Amino acid sequence: MATFVLKRDNLKLGLILGFLGPLLGLFIVYLITARSTPFSIFIEEFFNNNKMITSIGSLSLLANIILFTIYINTHRDSTAKGIFITTCLYGVAILLLKIFN
Repeated sequence: MATFVLKRDNLKLGLILGFLGPLLGLFIVYLITARSTPFSIFIEEFFNNNKMITSIGSLSLLANIILFTIYINTHRDSTAKGIFITTCLYGVAILLLKIFN
C-alpha cells in the first residue's frame, strides 16, 4: 500500500503529504527534545515562544524538504508541486505567527 502511494503523481497527494510532513516533523522534534514534557504543554510553549516558533517550525519543515527531494528526483513533479505549495504556506504561517505573537 505504501509503495503504491509513493509511486503516484498528482497534486492532491502532494498537498496531503505536504500538510502531514511538518506535523510528523513536529512530533519527531518533540520526541527528541522534550519527551518528558506533556505534548500539550510542548505545543502551548511552541505557539507562545517566538524562539521556538522559528527553530522548531523550521525543523518541522525539514520533513517536507525530504519528501520534496524524493518526489523531484523520481520525476513526480505534480506531487512535488503540492509539497512545495504546502511548504510555502507553512512558511508564511510560521512567519505570521512569529510577527503577531
